[in-house]
Amino acid sequence: MVLHHVSLGTNDLTRAKAFYDPLMAELGLRVIKETERIIAYGLTETVFSIEKPVNGDRALAGNGTHLAFHAGRRRTVRTCYEAGLAHGGTDEGAPGIRSEYDTNYYASFLRDPDGNKIEVVTFAGE
Repeated sequence: MVLHHVSLGTNDLTRAKAFYDPLMAELGLRVIKETERIIAYGLTETVFSIEKPVNGDRALAGNGTHLAFHAGRRRTVRTCYEAGLAHGGTDEGAPGIRSEYDTNYYASFLRDPDGNKIEVVTFAGE
């Protein structure tokens, strides 16, 4: 099985967009679709989206969802972390080596405004 895309729920699309726009830009993704219910990021196809609940369902955000984005460089891990904090995220772990996972596992962790745990990680030596 190949993963096609990931969607996270939000009850406040404007607040979520303010948080994710700078992070996605640092990762090289852009908004490719935006409606009153969804904001989709990618290059030519959606790889990540934030969405309001459908049919009165409550958003699933904040229920322990953990999403990790791959960064090619440690610098990108740091700039995503800083952008997230500057746009409504809260600290869950500053950029650094996580040797309990791997000697080259360099990551940062944030909570987005809806409570989802967002990780940005690389194995790059830089």
